[in-house]
Amino acid sequence: MRVIAPAAIGVLLACAQMPDQGRSGPGDGAARAQAVPQSRGEIAASFSPVVRRAAPAVVNIYAKKVVARRRSLFANDPFFRRFFGDILQGRAAERIENSLGSGVIVDPSGVIVSNRHVVGGADEIRIVLQDRREFQAEVILSDEKSDLAVLRLDRAEGLPFLELRDSDTIEVGDLVLAIGNPFGVGQTVTSGIVSAPARPGGRRGAGYFIQTDAAINPGNSGGALVDLNGRLVGVNTAILSRSGGSNGIGFAVPSNLVARAIENANRGLGVLDRPWLGLRGQEVTGEIAEALGLARPGGVLIDQLHPDSGFAAAGLRVGDVLAELNGEPVNALSELAFRAATIGAGRSVPLAYLRGGVERSSEIHLSRAPERPPREEIALDGPFAGIAVANINPAVIEERGLSLAAKGVFVTRVRGSARRFGLRPGDVLLSVNGKPVSHSAALPGLLEGDRLDLEIQRGSKRGVIGLSGR
Repeated sequence: MRVIAPAAIGVLLACAQMPDQGRSGPGDGAARAQAVPQSRGEIAASFSPVVRRAAPAVVNIYAKKVVARRRSLFANDPFFRRFFGDILQGRAAERIENSLGSGVIVDPSGVIVSNRHVVGGADEIRIVLQDRREFQAEVILSDEKSDLAVLRLDRAEGLPFLELRDSDTIEVGDLVLAIGNPFGVGQTVTSGIVSAPARPGGRRGAGYFIQTDAAINPGNSGGALVDLNGRLVGVNTAILSRSGGSNGIGFAVPSNLVARAIENANRGLGVLDRPWLGLRGQEVTGEIAEALGLARPGGVLIDQLHPDSGFAAAGLRVGDVLAELNGEPVNALSELAFRAATIGAGRSVPLAYLRGGVERSSEIHLSRAPERPPREEIALDGPFAGIAVANINPAVIEERGLSLAAKGVFVTRVRGSARRFGLRPGDVLLSVNGKPVSHSAALPGLLEGDRLDLEIQRGSKRGVIGLSGR
């Protein structure tokens, strides 16, 4: 028996009066087809009407991935093959990895959203609905940064589905339900509140998530976080736990980013079409606000800005404090990235910033990272055969996570005997024998001579590789 304290009942009653929006598929009988709670008494008594509406649109996902096994180093040795042939060759040169998770139907034609880590790289995906119907599915969008995946069911129609709620309307204290398949025991519902509307969190602190204390356990990944009207507010994706079980700190991808992923998938894009920021910055703390003469902490202090960035074109410069994007506050770089991702590339939106304590406004055109100059990847020959290099541009900077100040040439490939030179993919070639490497086409002419000193940048470290007698 669950005992609800008077204070908890007060919270339930205060949150009960909500308009009936959102819909899913048909119920399971006229006697059970109750509406979303319309009175305080109904919601205080049970969440079952909400669950009855939302649960049919939450599915179980079974994914299989075939992984090649690494054969023994002795597999080609005649002596060992004579005595241990079957073992060395590996009767099964492949093994199958299985993953279990959840998903949410967001379109009656069979479009499902889930987590990338549930279905990423899967060779076979089987979807099981609450009514035990099964479908095969294919991934039509897989985005690593957001950990979102969009799937389409084969020959499905008229399925129950959830509508999405604007995640910016979520407030701390709102009641939510988490629906999924934890530990593979079958569909389960847990309740809780929104602990934080959206914040940096999740795995290794990356991403931007709604935080909830509704229990989210392994297998819940990709499941639904719904409000009391049965609308999707987020896709459950991670927990913060030392034990592996729920400790009351769970994270869900906000529905606004989910909506963008669905839109991109419908456009035939395989990943989320993110605008390029082209800036680096830090959260304005109380100490920084005092140093800048600001009335209160808030915003992102820009400390690096690429000249091709849309923010630079909008008039911002290093030392400015970016306060708002498209009317929404930004107080961390991850929040800025989230806001830009939900807007999408190709749109112009207003922004607000502070310079010298004075509020200013402008408009930015959000776009993808430009491919200027062209990469012009070339493969080196002679002693350096096996190494390929390309020009650095904003698109490369974004893909490789390079410094915004990076320029010149970077290593794209190192194979075979060329590994002996000590270069690695991603290394930035700064100079050869003191001469700057300005573009890829100029590099072969610089790699001549018996003694070469290659100045490189590797991550945050800079060093010199000395080569002689090649």
